This record gives sequence, structure tokens and C-alpha cells, in this order.
Amino acid sequence: MKGKFITIEGPDGAGKTTQVRKISDYLKSKGFNVLVTREPGGTALGEKLREVLLTSEGESPVPEAEALIYAASRAQLVKKVIEPALDDGFIILCDRFVDSSLAYQGWARGLGIEKLADINGWFLKGVWPDLTIVLDIDPAQSLKRISGKKDRLESEALEFHRKVREGFLKLSEIYPDRIKVVDASQSPHEIFKTILFELKKSGIITL
Repeated sequence: MKGKFITIEGPDGAGKTTQVRKISDYLKSKGFNVLVTREPGGTALGEKLREVLLTSEGESPVPEAEALIYAASRAQLVKKVIEPALDDGFIILCDRFVDSSLAYQGWARGLGIEKLADINGWFLKGVWPDLTIVLDIDPAQSLKRISGKKDRLESEALEFHRKVREGFLKLSEIYPDRIKVVDASQSPHEIFKTILFELKKSGIITL
């Protein structure tokens, strides 16, 4: 049986990584085969591209180059990891995926959601998520959660992060069947319960 593909999206500091871990632990406890990955990254090449994209040192890529580097990392992940795992029946949990490009570069950078969807659609083909959870939170609140040195995107101005949030909410209007918005200002446990509800509602799990 073909697997399922779930992505967790949202602005920096929304708690995506925590929720991916909680969902993974829950699904594994119920006997599912689970593969956890992330973007950018998830492959040897992808992790090198992640360094290029997120380092705060050296020359920053222009928006068009930034979008294409993300797409290159994603293409590698899809072909090397996601497609084989789906064929093997895994539930895949991905910390960010194509919707981050649509929100960050398509909306916040002004390159256009449709244009970025077309670029990514070239290699994604049928590998779009079965369910996408967007953790929604005021960037002024979420950025305070980030500890340690911030990467290049985390260091962007608050106005940029507000546009990113707008982008994710816009995407939930464009793809209402696939994208579900969850209030990320709640406690991690409450967020997890809401995500679990959406997983069951979508039919991905019945337990």
C-alpha cells in the first residue's frame, strides 16, 4: 500500500520540529512505519545546500537564486527519499516542504505563488503532500522563541516574517482541502491534539 505524506509548515519559531517529533513518536507507538525528514536538507546534497541557504555569512543569494536552490534541494529529496519511502508504504513527516517556498519566496519575496508552484510542479508531479499543517502564530511572538544564533532567514526584519505569515494563510485559502491552519500560540500538547484531530479527519490515520 502506498504511504502518506504529511508536511508541517509555519513561520520560524512556531514549533514545527517539536510537533514533528511528537507526531512521529505517536505514529510509531501505533505501529506505523514513519520516516522523518526536513527541508532544506534530508539528503547529503540537500544538507550542503541548506548551509548555502541559511548561513548568515558571505554573499546572500538574490530571491530568484534562493528559490531555485530550495527547489534543487527539494528535487533531490523527492527523488532520493520521498518517492521510495512512499512506494514502501511509509508515513513521511517533513519539517517544511514546498509551501515554505510558496510563502517565503513566492509571497514574502514577491516572486509569485503561481510561478513558484509551476517551478516546483515540474519535478513534484504527483508528490504533493496528502496533508499540510500550518502552525500559525504572530511572528513577534514566535521569533522570541528562537534561542542562540539566528540563521539568515530568522534574521530578516519583522515585516518580512509578517509577510511570510500572510503567505501561509493565503495558501490555506488556495488549497483548503490540503492545508489546515493550527493556532501555534497554544501549548505544545494542545497543538499536538489539534494536529491529531486533523490527521484522523483527513483519513490518514484511524487510531
